[in-house]
Amino acid sequence: MKEKLEQLLQDAAQAIAAAQQEASLQDVRVQVLGKKGALTAIMKGMGQLSNEERPAIGALVNQVKDAFEQAFEARLGVLRSESLGRRLAQERIDVTLPGRQRFPGSKHPITLVAEEITAIFASLGFGVVEGPEVERDFYNFEALNMPKDHPARDMQDTFYISGDVVLRTHTSPVQIRTMLTSPPPVRVIAPGTVYRRDSDITHSPMFHQIEGFLVDKGITFGDLKGVLTTFITQYFGEDVGVRFRPSFFPFTEPSAEVDVQCVICKGSGCRVCKQSGWLEILGSGMIDPEVFKSVNYDSEIYSGFAFGMGLERIAMLKYGVNDLRLFFENDVRFLRQF
Repeated sequence: MKEKLEQLLQDAAQAIAAAQQEASLQDVRVQVLGKKGALTAIMKGMGQLSNEERPAIGALVNQVKDAFEQAFEARLGVLRSESLGRRLAQERIDVTLPGRQRFPGSKHPITLVAEEITAIFASLGFGVVEGPEVERDFYNFEALNMPKDHPARDMQDTFYISGDVVLRTHTSPVQIRTMLTSPPPVRVIAPGTVYRRDSDITHSPMFHQIEGFLVDKGITFGDLKGVLTTFITQYFGEDVGVRFRPSFFPFTEPSAEVDVQCVICKGSGCRVCKQSGWLEILGSGMIDPEVFKSVNYDSEIYSGFAFGMGLERIAMLKYGVNDLRLFFENDVRFLRQF
């Protein structure tokens, strides 16, 4: 067995020296030290030796194993060094090439508009609340004075998930959720994503709104006009034209739509304002007493107003964009302007 070990070490040394790649060197290791390797086989046969022979052969096995591993590690270091040298020679870096440009990220124009509007209303004392985008029919319609047979539901072009669950068509459900959990006075805005089945240059199936409402004692339509006029002049400038038009919303009475002079055509008429010179930017009105009944507010004591606006339409006016769909196409040439 001593001769076998000496011959094994000699053959292994030759195989190690002949190995030209790390993979072939690892094959030599498996052939010697693997589960079916030559040295492993010899070690398994030590059980047949006498008690006198076993210590001496065991010591020799350890010596052979140590000598093999030393030779293996030495050759492995040489091969890795040679491989690195070849890579350094072949994979040279041309330091004269221009570097890869990194483009900084920036906020989307809709986000910029939402933050600016939120800051204006925050300066007027409004808090910020949010609600779910998948909403119950009760919060999206019924509590807002739109029972199941109400014709105003047809105005919404709703995406139904089931008979009682919808993708919210406006952020007004947040108004109901807030009043159900907070006693008056309440003064909040609710920004968020909403969904309707509509798509053209001024509409999108998915868009963004900011709902706002204020409830307290003695609130009048004059307060509504004062708050909204202050917002519009702060956002668009003191010289922008503003008008309130009578309108209808099931959850407000009286109701009004608010228009601003089209900043794209300066009131002369274009396809965005449909040649009228004006663009509707929000709907508003005094909260209907029927809504107060749904949230257990006493309409004999409290009154309030509510308003809602589409952020995309505000952004179109703010930045002079004539097609709402540009905000959702992710064209870098468009977005980098902001």
